[in-house]
Amino acid sequence: MSAKAIPRCVILGGGGHARVVVDAILLSEVAIPYAVLDADQSLWGTTLLSVPIRGGDELLDALAHEGVTTFVVGLGGVRDNGPRRKLFELGLQHGLIPLTVRHPSAVCSPWAEIGPGSVVFPTSVVNAGAKLGVNVIINSGAIIEHDCLIGDHAHIATGAMVASTVTVGCLAHIGVGATIRQCLTIGDAAVVGAGAVVVDDVPAGVVVVGVPARPLRNAQATTPGMWRA
Repeated sequence: MSAKAIPRCVILGGGGHARVVVDAILLSEVAIPYAVLDADQSLWGTTLLSVPIRGGDELLDALAHEGVTTFVVGLGGVRDNGPRRKLFELGLQHGLIPLTVRHPSAVCSPWAEIGPGSVVFPTSVVNAGAKLGVNVIINSGAIIEHDCLIGDHAHIATGAMVASTVTVGCLAHIGVGATIRQCLTIGDAAVVGAGAVVVDDVPAGVVVVGVPARPLRNAQATTPGMWRA
C-alpha cells in the first residue's frame, strides 16, 4: 500500500491505553496516527509515541480540514465503558470513519467479524464465527472462542478467556484474567471482576466477583445500554 493510500487517523484519548493503540496502528500500517486529542491540558504539546497531542476534542473539525478521515478511541475502561461510547459517537458526529485496528501478533480468524472502531491487541485470539460489535477492546492475550458475540463498546481485558458461544452485552467489562464458561450470557453493562470464574449467566448491570463468580453485594455496574452485535 502506498503512503498516499493510507488514511490519517486521530486517536481520542491520550493515556496508557492509547499508547498501545498507537503502537498497533504503527505496526499494522493500517493508518497514519496523525494526532491525539485529550481533555487533560497538561498533555497538550507533548507526544505519544511521537504522535503529537494537539489539544481537546474541539479540534476535531480542524483536523478534518487537515485531511484526517478516520478515528479510533484511545480511552480504555476498567468498569464504566460509557465514556468510550461517548467518544465513539463524537467521532461519528464529526463525519469521521471508525478505524479497526489489529496488532500483527493477534490471531483473528478470517471467519470472524470485527466491527468498526474495534481494537485487537497483541497475542489475543478471535476465533472462527466470533462477532465483535463496534468500538470493542480485545486486550492483550485475551481469547474469544468460536461463535461468541461481543456487544458494542465492551472491553475484554488482558488475559481474559471467553469460551465458545458466549454472548457479552453492550458496554460490559470482563476483567483481567477472568474466565467465562461456554454458552453463557453476560448482560449489558455487567462487570466481571478480575480473576473471576463465571459459571452462570450474569444479568445486565450486575457486578460479579470470585471463584465461582457471585454478585458483589450493594454493587451495580453502569446503566445498561442498547445491545448490538
